[in-house]
Amino acid sequence: MTNNSMPSRVFYGWFVVAAAFAVTFVGFGSAYTFSAFVIPLQNEFSASRGSVSLVFSLAGFLYFGLGVLSGPLADRWGSRTLAVAGMILVGLGLALAGMARTLTEVYIAYGLGVGLGVGLSYVPVLSTIQRWFVRRRGFASGVAVSGIGVGTLVMPPFSALLIESIGWRDAYLVLGGLAAVVGAGMALLIVNNPRDRGAAPDGDPVQVGARDEPRKGFAVATAVKSPRFIGLYAACLLCSFGVFVPFAHLAPYAMDLGIAPAQAVYLLAVIGLGSTAGRFLLGGFADRYGRRFSLLIMFVGMALAMLIWLIATEFWSLVIFALVYGIFYGGWVAVLPALVMDYFGEAKVGSLIGILYTSVAFGTLIGPSLAGYAFDLTQSYTTPILASLCANLVATVIAAGTSIRRARFSTSEGTPDASLH
Repeated sequence: MTNNSMPSRVFYGWFVVAAAFAVTFVGFGSAYTFSAFVIPLQNEFSASRGSVSLVFSLAGFLYFGLGVLSGPLADRWGSRTLAVAGMILVGLGLALAGMARTLTEVYIAYGLGVGLGVGLSYVPVLSTIQRWFVRRRGFASGVAVSGIGVGTLVMPPFSALLIESIGWRDAYLVLGGLAAVVGAGMALLIVNNPRDRGAAPDGDPVQVGARDEPRKGFAVATAVKSPRFIGLYAACLLCSFGVFVPFAHLAPYAMDLGIAPAQAVYLLAVIGLGSTAGRFLLGGFADRYGRRFSLLIMFVGMALAMLIWLIATEFWSLVIFALVYGIFYGGWVAVLPALVMDYFGEAKVGSLIGILYTSVAFGTLIGPSLAGYAFDLTQSYTTPILASLCANLVATVIAAGTSIRRARFSTSEGTPDASLH
């Protein structure tokens, strides 16, 4: 019996999950502090809410859209280098945003730094998790991306405290230093594939004398032309027009109702709390009852949450909205990468997740900024909230109509044995 056939005491895949948790905590936790900075940036640069919201939209477009490049790079070179570089960029972008003299400089520093940094790291770490787990893929993905939820729970209130204590500029400097040190340091734990450590997925024993099999899955060109991928892409695109509106606008919305800034930013922490719970609970639910069915539940749940926001006029009703929304948003984020692996196999999972997330990128670019400009025109968020609700319902219909036939895989560059139609 070789050493490689002996299962390690602690499966290294969970260290990879911990690293992915830290990367998503730092990257998205830093990005989702933006709502706490909207009013200070408006006041500092005498800017409209729409123009300030565009900072978040540009960053969001980059950190989701860049996956189409970082995914293939991760498939070829591995995820660790990209994740480390990405976390350093996030820290640099936040620090430079704190030094900006104009709103345009904030666009460049925050948009390019945070946007490119998260974009370099997010899809690579997600695709790595898919390779380390099979049976518990949904749960492991949920734990990894729960860093987004915990980051949203912790970072916005922390940022509000920093802004109150040392001002928004120094707050960005502190956040930048934390991002570079914690994020890049933890990213060093990432290992691209269990085979690189002589292990098998899920911590199963490695078969003695077994040779590495070719990674199975559909070629990218085949997968992206399938009705299954097209339907998933369209559903995510529509959903994403509204899904990030609360992250940019919930705190300003609450302040407009007369709620104190500290309480308003606390609502983002509630989204983070719900999101963390959703990633664990709904990730496990998806493993048991099916990820495609679970995706429909996520879309419907986010639509119902928007209905709560539409009628919420007090702090506690906004807390209910934030919690419900966070749960279903967290489940949505947890299910998507595992669903891509289920549908299309391991071979090009990073590339396919990256391509799928361009749908989220376009939605993020348009949705939050349009919501800000709609507010500038009407002094109300009713129209963007209604649009977000309807977008999730239409996404549900599209996802429900997508073909669910199982497909068998050939090798990574081969032709599928069964149609994806």
